[in-house]
Amino acid sequence: MNWLLVLFLLPLVGAAVVMLLPKDNGLLAKQVGIAVSVLAFAVSLVLCFQFDVARGGDFQLGFAYDWIPAFGVQFAMAVDGIALVLVALSTCLVPVVLVAGWNDADGSRGSVKGYIALVLILESAMIGVFAATDVFLFYVFFEAMLVPVYFLIGRYGGPRRNYAAVKFLLYSLFGGLLMLASLIGLYVVSADQTGTGTFDFLSLAGLTIDPDTQKWLFLGFFIAFAIKAPLVPFHTWLPDAAAESTPGTAVLLVGVLDKVGTFGMLRYCLELFPEASTWATPVVIALAVISIIYGALLAIGQNDIKRLIAYTSVSHFGFIVLGVFVMTTQGQSGATLYMVNHGFSTAALFLIAGYMISRRGSRFIDDFGGVQKVAPVLAGFFLIAGLSSLALPGLSSFVSEFLVLQGTFVRYTWVGVIATLGIVLAALYILLMYQRTMTGPTPDAVRETVGDLKGREVLAIAPLLVVIIALGFFPQPVLDVINPAVDRVMVNVGATDPAPQVPVAEGTQK
Repeated sequence: MNWLLVLFLLPLVGAAVVMLLPKDNGLLAKQVGIAVSVLAFAVSLVLCFQFDVARGGDFQLGFAYDWIPAFGVQFAMAVDGIALVLVALSTCLVPVVLVAGWNDADGSRGSVKGYIALVLILESAMIGVFAATDVFLFYVFFEAMLVPVYFLIGRYGGPRRNYAAVKFLLYSLFGGLLMLASLIGLYVVSADQTGTGTFDFLSLAGLTIDPDTQKWLFLGFFIAFAIKAPLVPFHTWLPDAAAESTPGTAVLLVGVLDKVGTFGMLRYCLELFPEASTWATPVVIALAVISIIYGALLAIGQNDIKRLIAYTSVSHFGFIVLGVFVMTTQGQSGATLYMVNHGFSTAALFLIAGYMISRRGSRFIDDFGGVQKVAPVLAGFFLIAGLSSLALPGLSSFVSEFLVLQGTFVRYTWVGVIATLGIVLAALYILLMYQRTMTGPTPDAVRETVGDLKGREVLAIAPLLVVIIALGFFPQPVLDVINPAVDRVMVNVGATDPAPQVPVAEGTQK
């Protein structure tokens, strides 16, 4: 039995079962959805235990079946250390989202069972996009994810859900079109060099492609990934999509789907087009630094809580892209760990903000104040999630952000100095939001509507905070899985870490 195949199929089967349930039995649909998602998470833990950490740079636990033999397309999946941690992140967040968003679909235009089925279909697509080892299959999942997200936003979102859903779809389809053009070009190159076209990732990574051709193919992939990430100036769809989504959809959108962009840069841009990646590095690093500062400044100026959290993610993704393209092992390991840590901290922020908004009936910061007096547990959870987002030492994001900056400083000192300003700005947007919503006098409207977290809500948020604290103090097991895969990327790109510049004291030379 191949457990990766089981993991991929399980949410799809669960979605089919949910759709066959009676339309008026929303409770049963929720129960089945949660049961399937918890089972999928258990299967992902089996994968983690079967994974050989010592060979974390190799693709393991895979399978391959001929799909379109005439074009060399296979339905092939396997995981290396980078893919494994992102698959685990996906399967961990889905049951959290379903438990936390128990009432998200109630009273909406769509059915409850439709909402649960869409989330499960999306989970399967997320697993597929991280585990695919056939580049055409990766593209299929890259595009397939758009369908459930479009309906999750457009049918179950806020007042401007149609606008946000269409904007998200158009941006993503444009990026996907560019990737498809590059994918076709990559196939033609492989056919010219091998005599038989292929989409197998390992075979494509071994090709020697003309530098000018590399640049054009790289741009198609990179722009698609920059839109998905999102990286400035391709980011404008995210605040609207996150603000109009249900909290659960926002968690999956920002916590997992956007990681496909940075994952794609690390996996496909660097390994398939190493010379083009080196050529583009100065521009990409500049865009990453702009994203860090610009996203943070926009977050500081927001009055809408959900848009504020979305803009913080623009800043965080700037750090991740920076770590990928500084071409150091510390930077790329930190960027991969950052993808995981950002998923948990942003999930906690969006879900707790969602509880606040649903109670108060408003998502504007000015309508809150003094929440900690009437909801101390909610305020405490919100503080921990916020402190993780600003990379407080002892919480998970600190380790990943430190590694990214360390990897940046050893190669681009001034870039590291500028990027460090993002930490200062992060303290401003998080602490100001907490001060304005949680402290001070408690308005009567807040006192009457905002109650503390209930048992189910605590059950959904507590595991996220446990992971945030655990990875803050003990990230090494995750890094042990990630590092061998990062070493493989560095070798394929032809990059090496700068030699340490240690001055030699006088009198010690021989």
